[in-house]
Order: sequence, then structure tokens, then C-alpha cells
Amino acid sequence: MLVVLFTAAVSFAVRLVGVIDTDLWWHMAVGRWIVDHRAIPYTEPFSEIGSSKPFEAYSWLFELVVYWFFQKFGLVGIVVFSSAMAVAIAAAIHHLVRRLNSTFLLGVGITFLSIFTMGRLYTPRPWLPSILFFALELDILMKARKKGETRELYWLPPIFAVWVNMHIQFVDGLIVLGIALVEALLATRWRAIQTNFRAARMALIFAGCVVATFVNPYGPRIYKVAYDLVAQGAGLAHLPELTAIPFRTLDDWCVLFFALAATAALARARKPSVFEVVLLAFSVIVSFRSQRDIWVLAIVGAALLASNVAEHMEDQFLLKVSSIPLLSLSTVAAAALVFFLMGINDTALQERLGKSLPIAAVDAIEAHGWSGPLYNDYGWGGYLIWSMRQPVSIYGRNTVYGVQKVLRSDATWNGQVGWDSDPDLLRANLIIAKRGAPLVQLLQLQPCLQAVYEDPVAVVFIPGKAPAEAANSPVFPFCAARKIQQ
Repeated sequence: MLVVLFTAAVSFAVRLVGVIDTDLWWHMAVGRWIVDHRAIPYTEPFSEIGSSKPFEAYSWLFELVVYWFFQKFGLVGIVVFSSAMAVAIAAAIHHLVRRLNSTFLLGVGITFLSIFTMGRLYTPRPWLPSILFFALELDILMKARKKGETRELYWLPPIFAVWVNMHIQFVDGLIVLGIALVEALLATRWRAIQTNFRAARMALIFAGCVVATFVNPYGPRIYKVAYDLVAQGAGLAHLPELTAIPFRTLDDWCVLFFALAATAALARARKPSVFEVVLLAFSVIVSFRSQRDIWVLAIVGAALLASNVAEHMEDQFLLKVSSIPLLSLSTVAAAALVFFLMGINDTALQERLGKSLPIAAVDAIEAHGWSGPLYNDYGWGGYLIWSMRQPVSIYGRNTVYGVQKVLRSDATWNGQVGWDSDPDLLRANLIIAKRGAPLVQLLQLQPCLQAVYEDPVAVVFIPGKAPAEAANSPVFPFCAARKIQQ
């Protein structure tokens, strides 16, 4: 049964084919930069506009790990990494659920529903370590609160020391730990609040975890990065991963199920704990605000259901330590079969990549020696950083540019009013465009540009030899503005 559960997690990761995730490529470019320079970047290394701005590689450890997988195993290594993380997350959630409720089938069922709910997130992004560490943290906290076994709490500072170097959402983990601390403090004033958390110990653990988060290349400044990302998130709500849940697919409705089922489970409890009630409220707010954070409610909901549902004594199968090697080998064999059946190999992945990213266009640019300044769209920026090794106009690091820069780029590529006054577009000597972008049709009409390469994925423009009168004509304000700009 567990092999089936873990194989399902692998299939969710393989189905997404993580190599086509455009943000993956700038993350790997950061990892490559760190390896090449044997240092952590402190100023923006990948774009002209950000070259003098501070740069915080807050996921540097993740970026080194995923880059290592790519170096060792190629494109298949990226899918292997995503699949391994999916299995680790499934194992962590199952362990969390079983320690709160010993019913085996219930534990498997809740775990499956949880990993299915977050199935869209099994791409090679830094949020995968956050999901894993969050599940481990909640496992420790829930057991300490329920059974009074607090020795495991001392594992939390080392977890946060690693987590802070993997992903910025270690802050979510600190908030949950803060909720536990608040409950412990309230329990010292009101006897009605029952908890096994002790205020002094929780304060010590919380302080230790905060100090542990300073163990990163940027020290306490990492909290400013977290604040900036949250502040910019509201302004970039048009990005798919930052939008609210649309409730169009089954996994969307599973998020709602966890919210309602966990609420019902707490309502049935005679004395719902402050920690569990506030934890549920926090997870609902975070997950319903942004699709990329649905994992918070998927894990919290699973934990609360397991903790508040009656156990069945006749179904208390426990996995023996001696069985773990056999379980691991069986899972690896099943994962290999999934890879084979779904055609996961470097050749197939390269073909899939070529259908969504401008691989052939980049080859043509390198063959002809066309050079920038480069103008590109937000989504392709990360891959162009990786493949071209020259400054791009924009990519997925929003904090480098600010909200207005991202919105301006989006408006230009959609051909909205004012597209012909975008300063980045005006000074560009090389434009790589998605074939179906509205801006492509507008650029094809400009005599000062020429389309020198075109395929089903991309179109490449360079400056054309337009007559002088065309550049000065009011009919072509874009060409006139380019002449002034350059």
C-alpha cells in the first residue's frame, strides 16, 4: 500500500515534466554562477537594469542541489529530483498523520488526498523543500502538543538553519511556531487552555529558531527580502501561481474539502485547542490567497483530520524499521517503471523542451552572432539567462525590477497603448518573441526591424535597414523613437 502511495507521488511529479518550468532555468543559472565563482552573488548578475542592484540568492542551497542533479543526470536528473522530493513529502505527511492517528488505511487515504491536492506543485522549485520542512515541523509540534514528548522540539533550530537557505517560506514555519508559543503563553494565564507546550521551553525553541535563520549569506536582511516578496505579491496577482484558487479542477475542490473537513473536525471536539484553531485559520488565509501556497492547507488539514478522527484499533499496522530497505527498493523500482512507461529520457525531454522554449532560436542567434541589448518576455527570461549567458531585459526575480517594471513588460508584449514607448524595447538590438504574442504583429510592421528567424515557437528581430524617411515619418513613431533612443 505504501509503495502504491509513493508511486502515485512519483507519477504526479513526472506528469508535470518539470524541465518546462521556466523559473527552473534561472534558478539553475544561479547555481551555475555560484559554482563558477565559488561565491554567493550580492549584486544582480543576469540583467542590465539590475546590474547595480542588490541581489539575494535566498534559495542558493536549493539552486546548488538542482544544478548538481542536472550536471550528473541531465534533464532526467531534474525529473528525478522532483520525484524524489514528491516521495519525501508523501513520506513526511504519512508519518505526521500516523503519529496522530494509528489507523493505517485512514493514514494512507488522508496522505493520498493531501499529495493529490498539491499535485500541481511538484515542479523543481524551491517551494518543494518548504513543503517538506513544513510537514516535518508540524509533525514535531503536533506530537509534542498531543503527547507531551518535547525532546524532538530541539530538532527545529537545525531544520530552520537548512530551511532558510533553501526557500524564503521558512517564514511560514516561524509563524506556526509562533502560534504554538502564543498558546503556551496564554496557558499560563488561563487554565481553560490545555496544552503540553511549556512557555519557557517554547520561548527558548522559538528564539533558537530565529537565531538559526540568521545562518545564511545575508544574515537578518533575509527578513527584508521576505517582506518585499509579500508586498510585491499583491501587485503581481495576474501571475497564474499568485492568483486565487479558480475552482475549475478536482484538486481545487480538494483544498476546499480540507478547509471544511478540518473545521468540522475541530467543531466536533469538546475543547478545540487554540493552536489548532489559529493554525487552521492561518492555513486557510494563506492557501486561498495564492495557488502556489495550497500546500499549507493540504498539510494542516491532513494533520487536523488525523488528530480529531477516532482511531480504529483493528487497523493499526506499523511499519517495522527492518522493512524500510525493502520499501525503499520497491519504491525505486516502481518509480523506474513509471519513468519508462511515461517515456522520461533525455531525448524525449529535449523534444518537449523545444516545443515550449526558444531552443532553436537561441541556436540561430549564436550561429549568426546576433547580440543585444536583448528584449524578452518575463517567462522566457530565465531560460535565456541559462542558454545565452548574456544580460536579459527581465526574468522571474520580481524584487530586482519592482512591480511596475513587470506590469510594463506585460503590457508591451500584449500590444497595449504605449507599447512603442517602452524604453527597454526601444534600445533593444535583439528581440526574442513568442510567436503568438500580440507584440509580434506590431513589430512585423516596423521598417526599422526585420524578422531574421522564425519557427513555431519563436520569432527573432534585429534592426532593419529602413530608409531614413521611414525613421522620421509620423507613420512609424516607434522607429522614430528608436532613432532618438539609440
